[in-house]
Amino acid sequence: MDGSLQDDHNHDDGHHAPPSGIMRWLLTTNHKDIGTLYLWFSFIMFLTGGLMAMVIRAELFQPGLQLVDPNFFNQMTTVHGLVMVFGAVMPAFTGLANWMIPMMIGAPDMALPRMNNWSFWILPFAFIILLSSLFMEGGGPNFGWTFYAPLSTEYSPDSTALFVFSIHIMGISSIMGAINVIVTVINMRAPGMTWMKLPLFAWTWLITAFLLIAVMPVLAGAVTMVLTDKYFGTSFFEAAGGGDPVMFQHIFWFFGHPEVYIMILPSFGIMSAIIPTFSRKKLFGYSSMVYATASIAILSFLVWAHHMFTTGMPVFAELFFMYCTMLISVPTGVKIFNWVATMWKGSLTFETPMLFAISFLVLFTIGGFSGLMLAITPADFQYHDTYFVVAHFHYVLVTGAIFTIMAAVYYWIPKWTGHMYNERLGKLHFWCSVISVNILFFPMHFLGLAGMPRRIPDYAIQFADVNQIVSIGGFAFGLSQLIFLVVVIKCIRGGEKAPAKPWEGAEGLEWEIPSPAPYHSFTTPPVIK
Repeated sequence: MDGSLQDDHNHDDGHHAPPSGIMRWLLTTNHKDIGTLYLWFSFIMFLTGGLMAMVIRAELFQPGLQLVDPNFFNQMTTVHGLVMVFGAVMPAFTGLANWMIPMMIGAPDMALPRMNNWSFWILPFAFIILLSSLFMEGGGPNFGWTFYAPLSTEYSPDSTALFVFSIHIMGISSIMGAINVIVTVINMRAPGMTWMKLPLFAWTWLITAFLLIAVMPVLAGAVTMVLTDKYFGTSFFEAAGGGDPVMFQHIFWFFGHPEVYIMILPSFGIMSAIIPTFSRKKLFGYSSMVYATASIAILSFLVWAHHMFTTGMPVFAELFFMYCTMLISVPTGVKIFNWVATMWKGSLTFETPMLFAISFLVLFTIGGFSGLMLAITPADFQYHDTYFVVAHFHYVLVTGAIFTIMAAVYYWIPKWTGHMYNERLGKLHFWCSVISVNILFFPMHFLGLAGMPRRIPDYAIQFADVNQIVSIGGFAFGLSQLIFLVVVIKCIRGGEKAPAKPWEGAEGLEWEIPSPAPYHSFTTPPVIK
């Protein structure tokens, strides 16, 4: 647990020295190495997706067409979404799971280490395929990351086949990672670690893993039908051939809505580790947190059509999905209440992880409230496909998921590297990020309410001033992330030595578990308070 735990999967039954250099990373089955690979990969994808966002915001800095062709603009919005969802957020959470779950539950490694290696190493190839499609004749995918038919079937470029193939590979990777988490948490907990003593990060990831296994095959089905409609003459989504384009939306959002909870549930686990630590208190309402997470996961399968209120469904269906969507905000509200109650009368300190955690509480709640507004069917007719929706999901995903990932890195990097990060630089990164992210996304609410549609390269003159402000916030937020890169590299290369308990007085459950012996040699159960 102190970073010295070695795993014996890398040794070929004792006859060969362990591989070194690049081969060590290619062949590694050590959960820490694979966690590190996932985290670096997701950061590279985060910067790649960020560059695409910069192109989008540069084009929208002024009305009129300045920098890029409208078709290329559409490619940027599409690939930006795909890269951020499948390349930045999900692999980052998988990396954190790889690093932390075995240590939290007292296991020597993940249950299926070779599959773990494979699930990572197919990801870079998936994204090479996706990004290379941008250089094909006719360009890359230009139909939005939700790839609605008939845009993705009838009117899409030839590179659609590459897009479908890359999505399949990402899905395979996610399913393998999820199986690994489930088997590890169920089978490899230290003796004495009952279900209701499991750290909440392990709980949220376990539930996330079940969601992944349930919905990734649905996405695979959707992209396969898009592939056959485009290249093999089927008519799943072609009305002229007896198909239904609205059926595509039902299939996609049956995957897509649980997917957004896949991208936020691990965040809840991270918050439940960080907030008690810097409040010097036990987490308020542990069991209610577990039940709230499980109920969010179950309800996430009953709300998919709230993305589709404008497709003309029966009033009964609109009411059902509206009420279910409003209901799913209740367990999320329970979590927010519990985190605030944990901080209440605590002995708070405000190191960088806690600053990110508090900003998460405030800004994620804004994203939650705008989501509640979108849940109300008649209101959604007005908001649908405007910048209000863009503002909503970026508050949930950037200040929700990505801020939490950053908080987790600051919180655990002393454990990973043995060095403390530079606190002044960390706080500089936080303040630059939190100010710029609000300049970037908050005015989008007003653009949307005033009627500016999303995914357009040009717009009416009345939106010009607000778009300039938004673009300035976007460039500032992008540049702020370079500070994060500097902090991480400085920490890895050296710096102040981290104490055994980096956060003095912390009561984080995960540090109370002693370093595990090899799994098969436990004699007495570890002491779990």
